[in-house]
Amino acid sequence: MALLVVASLVLITVYFRESEGGTLHDLQSTGTRILRPFEVAADQVARPFHDLAGWASGLAAAKSENRDLHRQIEELRSRLVHNQTAAQENTRLRALLSYVDGPSFPSGFRGVATTVIARAPSQFDQRITISAGSDQGLKLRDPVVTAEGLVGQVTKLATTAAQVTLVTDETFAVSVLDLATSATGVVRHGRSGSDTLVLDRVTKDQVVTPGDPLVTAGWRYGKLASSFPRGIPFGTVSSVGQIDTDLYKQIQVRALVDVSSLHSVIVLVKKRVIEPGAAAARGAGG
Repeated sequence: MALLVVASLVLITVYFRESEGGTLHDLQSTGTRILRPFEVAADQVARPFHDLAGWASGLAAAKSENRDLHRQIEELRSRLVHNQTAAQENTRLRALLSYVDGPSFPSGFRGVATTVIARAPSQFDQRITISAGSDQGLKLRDPVVTAEGLVGQVTKLATTAAQVTLVTDETFAVSVLDLATSATGVVRHGRSGSDTLVLDRVTKDQVVTPGDPLVTAGWRYGKLASSFPRGIPFGTVSSVGQIDTDLYKQIQVRALVDVSSLHSVIVLVKKRVIEPGAAAARGAGG
């Protein structure tokens, strides 16, 4: 090893000191010419492997970039869906608030706008769950509406949620008034297993025609009163039939609100009325 090192140093020294036409320079040129074909052959043999390695590296980079792009697309799609949902919900709530502030909103009530968090489980159990409860002032039997018309009534209550029985449920019934003829009756569910609504208790002497608009009657008898205020739109008369032997007309009704696609509703909560004597006593006590 030492001899090789010394020989190398000597050759390097001689190489740099001799002229361009010296012996070592000639040997270098000769060696380069002899080894050139082998160098070219080695390059030709190695080039496909080099290209393959470059292709594999580029493919891996492209796959990684593709995964990143797919992830970004999914994030953007999710964000777009969220924004569209928020925009739709905002539009629905604006419509509800516009109804609450409008002239057709029932007097003596305040509106609690809320969202539907659970839909009707089946055709035979037409109930939904809303995200408002007693903490928001809701009470049992409070009417539930949208800007289009009547939805149902609160039938179960918790602190932060409530169950609403829809107008299409078999147990639901409400007194209505025909705005065109002033005929009155009770809207309820039709035959068991069907999804029809009928206007019952309409005597033969009363006039009802298809297309007539129906609103809640809001009856009052002494201290007793309907839970539904007068004038809430309910639906329209779709067909009228009459059999001589029956006491009442056979009337079918089409509800205004599509309860199968509810997203937001308004609960009508009665405002507290302070009696004048109680107010005076409170003022005196103060």
